[in-house]
This record gives sequence, structure tokens and C-alpha cells, in this order.
Amino acid sequence: MKIRARTADGITTVRLLITHPMETGRRRDETSGVVVPAHYIEELTLEHDGKPVVRCRLTTAVSKDPYFSFQFRGGRPGERIRVNWTDNLGNTESQEGVIE
Repeated sequence: MKIRARTADGITTVRLLITHPMETGRRRDETSGVVVPAHYIEELTLEHDGKPVVRCRLTTAVSKDPYFSFQFRGGRPGERIRVNWTDNLGNTESQEGVIE
């Protein structure tokens, strides 16, 4: 996961690039013809100062390796943000970034 966060005029913009297959469970493997099992991010949260500022519930409609951009009021250079996600198989990832 790559996180970039910048603040200007009291608004912090956070950009995320997440590496994840985001499989729908409806696609067939080209060589074997077997249905590829569903594997997608279900929940994504963005925290600033330990408090959630963004919470997303995702479905299979999101593409592979998704890119997200969020804005929130507040945040100063040097402060930390945390991004967490959980997928339908129970896998999780959490990463911190610093606001520039």
C-alpha cells in the first residue's frame, strides 16, 4: 500500500494505492476454465489522530489494485494518519503515513 497525504488551506488530501486482486468470484481462469474465487476488500478506514475520518464498505465492483483519494478538514504537516483494510477472506493490512 502506498500513502501520500498533503495539507493545504486546512484541507488534507490523502491518496492511496492498494495492491489487491479484487476478484469478483465470477471470472473464469483462462487456461483451466475454473471459476476464480472471490477475493476483495470489504472495509477500508482512514484514521487521523486515532479517530476515524473515512470508513468505506466496498464490494466486488472495485477494480484490481484500487486507487482512492479522500479529503478531510484538519491535519497538519508531520501528523500521522493510519489506513486499515480487511478483505472477505479475513486478511488485513494497516499502514501509517505522515502528512506533508
